[in-house]
Amino acid sequence: MERDLALIGFGEAGSTFCAAARWAKPACAFDPDPSRKQAIEEAGISASTDVRSALADAWIVLSLVTADQALAAAQTAAAFLQPGACWIDMNSVAPDTKRRAAAAIEERGGVYVDAAILAPVRPAALNVPVLLAGNMAETAREELLSLGFTNVRVVGEKVGRASAIKLIRSVMVKGVEALTDEMMSAAEAAGVVDEVLASLDASEKSDSWFRRAAYNRERMATHGIRRAAEMEEAASTLQSLGVEPVMTQGTVRRQRAAAAPITTERNAA
Repeated sequence: MERDLALIGFGEAGSTFCAAARWAKPACAFDPDPSRKQAIEEAGISASTDVRSALADAWIVLSLVTADQALAAAQTAAAFLQPGACWIDMNSVAPDTKRRAAAAIEERGGVYVDAAILAPVRPAALNVPVLLAGNMAETAREELLSLGFTNVRVVGEKVGRASAIKLIRSVMVKGVEALTDEMMSAAEAAGVVDEVLASLDASEKSDSWFRRAAYNRERMATHGIRRAAEMEEAASTLQSLGVEPVMTQGTVRRQRAAAAPITTERNAA
């Protein structure tokens, strides 16, 4: 390792990356949870006692804290970064939060790179897709490749672009998970799990999301009012089964809103 590496945060992501890469000293890590000190040492790297000591000789820093601590971590670390040291913010936070963190780092002479991890780190580990954005994103890509990461791509020079891609994508990925839970809770309560899942299997189509997104939006624009009414009945069904229709009620609003422009045009005509 040509440059010293520091990890701020040693939870699932940090520990998984470290185990896969077999980083050794002078790499180090700091985690505010003292119970993780042993895990850091067992991974073969130094366990720093605070942020200052972790960053004393670090030129590459991976910020891997919880989302609610991402901005605070950058603001705290800014005062201790070596001039020119690269802070690679891999936390799942909003683009505006990344830009505020970048301002704190760059104000003190550090280099900030917006990074977005697009899949679970287990079991992918160093093969997990990572997007980078920022003026020094290409340099950060080369550094990450030298550290063992294999699937790193630069998506632009503006901080926030990588995190925007991840979080907007998460609207679908996490939304489908939530919809699945809502559907299954109702199906279990009604005793129709096998029938519902078999029906979904029968109607499932494999298609590009470029086509699926366009098709879904066209269907909503054309039939949104009717579909909103249908989903109101679905919401009533869930309520009768004791399942709160949180996602379903959101679908009602989205379907109706998507059809509103066409409905307005027709009424005007």
